Amino acid sequence: MRVAVLVSGTGSILTAMVDAGVPVSLVVADRPCPGLGLATERGIATELVERTSFGDDFDRDEYCTRLAQVLGDHRIGLVVMAGFGTILTEPMHQAFPEHILNTHPALLPSFKGWHAVRDALAYGVKVSGCTVHVAGLAVDTGPILAQEAVPVLDGDTEATLHERIKAVERRIYPETVLAILGRGTVLP
Repeated sequence: MRVAVLVSGTGSILTAMVDAGVPVSLVVADRPCPGLGLATERGIATELVERTSFGDDFDRDEYCTRLAQVLGDHRIGLVVMAGFGTILTEPMHQAFPEHILNTHPALLPSFKGWHAVRDALAYGVKVSGCTVHVAGLAVDTGPILAQEAVPVLDGDTEATLHERIKAVERRIYPETVLAILGRGTVLP
C-alpha cells in the first residue's frame, strides 16, 4: 500500500513518520511550506497541489478532485493527513474510501475543530490527549484507531499542552500507520 503524507506546515509529523520507518512514497502540500523541502531532502517525491484561494470563493470540491487525481496518478493507497490545512470533501473520500487518516489534538469525540487544545483548557478538563482516526466527511469524525491521554497540568497554556500532545502524536500516529501497513487494511 503506497503512502502519501499531506502537509501544510513544518513537516514535524512527516519527520516522525519517516524516522519511524513509514515508507512514504509521496508528500503533497496545499501551499508552499517547509514540509515539501524536508521531503525533498529525504528523497521523497513531492507535489504542490496549491490552493487558489483561502477565502469564501475557494472551491473545495474542485480542489479535492485535483488532489485525488494527483494521488491516483501516484498509485497511492493510504492518505495520511499531517497538519494538512484543507478540509477534504466528497471527491477525496470517494477516491480513497476509509483510507484517509487524520490526527487530532484531543480525545475525540470531544473538542472537535481547529482550536481543540484551547477549547479543552477553557472547559477545564484535567485530561486531554491525541486521537488517530479514519477521516470522515464531517470534520474530526470517523472510526477511532488510537488514542492516548495527556494530563493537563496546573499552569498549562495552550502552547505547553499542545506541545505535550504533539509529542504523543509523533509516536502513536506512525505506530498506527505501520500497524495498518502490516495488516494490509485500515480498519482492524
